[in-house]
Amino acid sequence: MFDSIDQLAVNSVRTLSLDAIDKAQSGHPGLPMGAAPMAYALWTRNMTVNPKDSHWFNRDRFVLSAGHGSAMLYSLLHLSGYQVSITDLKHFRQMGSKTPGHPEYGWTDGVEATTGPLGQGLGMSVGMAMAERHLGAMYNRPGFKVVDHYTYTLVGDGDLMEGISHEAASLAGRLKLGKLIVLYDSNDVSLDGPLSNAFAENIQKRFESYGWSYRRVDDGNDLNSIDKAIKTAQMDQTKPTIIEVKTTIGYGAPKQGTHAVHGAPLSAADLRVAKENYQWPYAPFYVPGEVYDRFYRTIQRRGHKAEEDWNHMMESYATQYPELAAYFADDVRQMKSVDLSDLTDQYELGDAEATRLTSAKVLQTLSKREHSLWGGSADLFSSNKTNIKDNGRFDVDSAVNRNLWFGVREFAEGCAMNGIALHGGSRVYGSTFMVFSDYMRGAMRLAALQKLPVTYVFTHDSVAVGEDGPTHEPIEQLASMRAMPGLSVIRPADANETIAAWQQAMGAHDHPTVLIMTRQTLPVLTGAKAHPEGVSRGAYVISAQKGLKPDGILIASGSEVQLALTAQQKLWERGEDVSVVSMPSMDLFDAQPQDYKDEVLPRDVRNRVSIEMGSTSDWGKYVGLDGKVIGIDTFGLSGKGSEVIKHFGFTPETVVDTYASLINTRLHTLNENVSAR
Repeated sequence: MFDSIDQLAVNSVRTLSLDAIDKAQSGHPGLPMGAAPMAYALWTRNMTVNPKDSHWFNRDRFVLSAGHGSAMLYSLLHLSGYQVSITDLKHFRQMGSKTPGHPEYGWTDGVEATTGPLGQGLGMSVGMAMAERHLGAMYNRPGFKVVDHYTYTLVGDGDLMEGISHEAASLAGRLKLGKLIVLYDSNDVSLDGPLSNAFAENIQKRFESYGWSYRRVDDGNDLNSIDKAIKTAQMDQTKPTIIEVKTTIGYGAPKQGTHAVHGAPLSAADLRVAKENYQWPYAPFYVPGEVYDRFYRTIQRRGHKAEEDWNHMMESYATQYPELAAYFADDVRQMKSVDLSDLTDQYELGDAEATRLTSAKVLQTLSKREHSLWGGSADLFSSNKTNIKDNGRFDVDSAVNRNLWFGVREFAEGCAMNGIALHGGSRVYGSTFMVFSDYMRGAMRLAALQKLPVTYVFTHDSVAVGEDGPTHEPIEQLASMRAMPGLSVIRPADANETIAAWQQAMGAHDHPTVLIMTRQTLPVLTGAKAHPEGVSRGAYVISAQKGLKPDGILIASGSEVQLALTAQQKLWERGEDVSVVSMPSMDLFDAQPQDYKDEVLPRDVRNRVSIEMGSTSDWGKYVGLDGKVIGIDTFGLSGKGSEVIKHFGFTPETVVDTYASLINTRLHTLNENVSAR
């Protein structure tokens, strides 16, 4: 049973949140005021964490999917003993503070995921629950529950309106993720007004149709009923549970229950009334000592003992299962890389293979050398070639398996991958057609923002897709992904560059990586030795000029590198001594020292042509104002791939003519300048 101190603690969460928002004169008071009781019941009576060791591996995970309620999360973190001080609360939403406008993973102690884009927190929670089950199946043994915890998330009406919530909930229900528990802050209000203006679903029927358990608490201030619902959900591990808690947004304020309290600070008068309704006589940011003591007794002390017991268990586990314990320790650290250099011996000049097929072979080798690697596809295993062949499907009764069937749910796939990476203990990849990366772009952005080492394998990378037509032919996607901060994008030109690209992805520990693969066959372009370093540096001279210095440079990525090499031969026949640069990754090249960049692209060589079957917007900084760009700035066409490629001008003749026009223009300009003198 809860007592008066518990109620005082709930109001401490509310008032700390209100004080932070009031001091910042920015924020969302409605959720903390209404949802504080459910959050308090969860944190103090049901969730096992150790605030003094926030990275303890077997802790429960809590994700505030309704990230606009961040003030409540920061208040809970402070009261629970995480490294969030009263001073931090006073600097809520200020530049450089530990308490930014929405929760940011890796920035604030105790924050498990970056949230704010609604629905994605739920999607990441699904991934966390998947990771918990998979790692438990890998490492748990009789008497040793090495990985055994719950994933909780708090969602609002907005989360459940977003399309990602449907994809993620459907996937979670199919996988029967029984240790996933969702608290739904159901207050019937959205930012612009009554929820009924735009949303009238029966949440119970919706989630039960997904295969979830549904529970309801009619009074969001009833701590005992909330606690009972959570404990009932914990006991049913056959399916995920959503608990709909009927709350009053902005509870205690004069305008409670309306959208007026959703996203703007309360007025001074309304804040005073709210605190009077809470019977709160204290100064701003004051917390009664008995509240701190209650949080310590219910959270810190319990969490410390739980971790201590787990550590003792792990000592016995290491004695009884030394090999498993060593693997587990390595997986938790996740700082090792995998050497693939020996694979380059398999490919020689004259060989030819679609890079998606090379990628598939690399993946099989990786799966044997890196047991923590798992991943899947959006119902495109047969096309992406990303299934681990000697392994089965991750499922309810086969959670140790490593092939993830995400279904046609790219957004849920991306979010789940983020959740798996956030959980820790494994490396994850996902795949789809490149053009459908648009569906998971929001999740990719959060992966980059959170610096998560996830790997995306996007195949069918250009208009060479052909007959499927413009709906399936990526044009702007490549430029769009390159524009995203913190996302490494690699488009290999042949089998050896593909091996090196995977090597680069597996060595990444603080950023996501996109690997872009072809459906069409590509020839092996050079010997293997140049590729690992060249790819790691983003660009390199794959075929040098004949003289000491090139007259011009052809720059290309992916399948177009072979085109540049063919054009180089023709230009040589015409007396133009050009070099060819393969540029699989602009972001990796941009990160190189200036002397290396000048070596690959000498500053005084201004005759430059870039070649890539996609948007031309990326290439200006490499070809300069005097250069030419061969690309595509319209949508594609349906037809045989080879014919579509030719239609858009990706032929040796076009490259030669483009280079010649560049030279002619320069000569014409030079002659004009001479005449003017």
